[in-house]
Amino acid sequence: MTDQPATQPNRRRFLPSGPLKGRIRVPGDKSISHRSIMFGALAVGETRVTGLLEGEDVMATAAAMRAMGATIEKTGGEWSIHGVGVGTLLQPAGALDMGNSGTSTRLLMGLLASHPITASFTGDASLSKRPMGRVIEPLSRMGASFTASPGGTLPLMMQGAAPAVPITYRLPVASAQVKSAVLLAGLNTAGITTVIEPVPTRDHSERMLTGFGAQLEVGEEGGTRVIRIHGEAELHPQQIEVPGDPSSAAFFMVAASVVPGSELLIENVGLNPTRAGLVAVLRQMGADITEQNAREVGGEPVADLLVKHAPFSGIEVDPAIAPAMIDEFPILFVAAALAEGRTVTRGLEELRVKESDRIAVMASALSAAGARVEETEDGLIIDGTGGEPLRGSKRAIATHLDHRIAMSMAVAGLASRDGVEVDDTAPIRTSFPNFEALLDGAAA
Repeated sequence: MTDQPATQPNRRRFLPSGPLKGRIRVPGDKSISHRSIMFGALAVGETRVTGLLEGEDVMATAAAMRAMGATIEKTGGEWSIHGVGVGTLLQPAGALDMGNSGTSTRLLMGLLASHPITASFTGDASLSKRPMGRVIEPLSRMGASFTASPGGTLPLMMQGAAPAVPITYRLPVASAQVKSAVLLAGLNTAGITTVIEPVPTRDHSERMLTGFGAQLEVGEEGGTRVIRIHGEAELHPQQIEVPGDPSSAAFFMVAASVVPGSELLIENVGLNPTRAGLVAVLRQMGADITEQNAREVGGEPVADLLVKHAPFSGIEVDPAIAPAMIDEFPILFVAAALAEGRTVTRGLEELRVKESDRIAVMASALSAAGARVEETEDGLIIDGTGGEPLRGSKRAIATHLDHRIAMSMAVAGLASRDGVEVDDTAPIRTSFPNFEALLDGAAA
């Protein structure tokens, strides 16, 4: 297992800010970046990718695919991936170190489940607490075998099946990672592998697999989404332009909304309907967000977002929208803490098994910064300040090595009286390496 480096944490106090102005561009979408590398590595020939997110999580995916035979290089601003073809991945020489990336781990377990490969997966302290049983269960049905740590966590060893068996699998929880793992296992499995999805989740895998030439059918039966993938696929190399990550843009949407006088243009934001839940919820609360230059890039809807300061009102968030904004709840909680009235969130059990228990950690962090928060089993109830700044934190907020907690509390600091100190900004590098520089520049 990879331990945290024995360096001093990067503590930082985020101080009250003047208006956020100008235009920014957030890094490429993390979900699409992971998949472009994986699918490029399975296509015979050269896939070229621009706008790739170069955070630690995506680099963990790239390192794993290199270890299994793909050639992945960066020239200028473009990444080149020479793939080896479905079914011809090589046995990795050593353990696959996933760092902090749950997406890399679960998708790669799916990918390898139908290849005759034995692989060992390791990760950092945070990733090693996250449950893998939800992926192990369907992949075991397909014939793969696993030896995991107690509780179904990393480190784990897996043996892929050759040949694997196609299955029909109904997702017990709304999880794009579990869905994608089963579909990726189906790529190299003779016959048709089917996933039944009672609650729609982000659909980047389906869109991109279709773009790479996989035979995929998405339909609806009895009110549920049904996805079928035909195995023994042949993927064809692509030219991919990765749109800006809506989960990264979220921090700036809220920051510009809560800091008076702000007017910020966030360029090139991916607005896939399975990911854009936060924009709808912020608008319900009163946000002034205008879409400009709407377009489609590589099968994904994209626009520039003009965000102006606007007062928020508390709302009851519909639990049905949770899968379309699951990673954005920490920053939504910050918006709620500054709103007029009460915001109620429910149906968020999934947040308890993210990089940290995001319900408990955000309840504690916001309370320490002066917000009025009540934690429930499956969400938070927050009574906002009515637009008044939060008090701020007297001591460092514990972020539990969770990048989204650190960025959310940084934004809370901009809308506080005394600033908010974050115990460690280093984990932000996993998803948004230039976050602090962009935030400082917009507020300058």
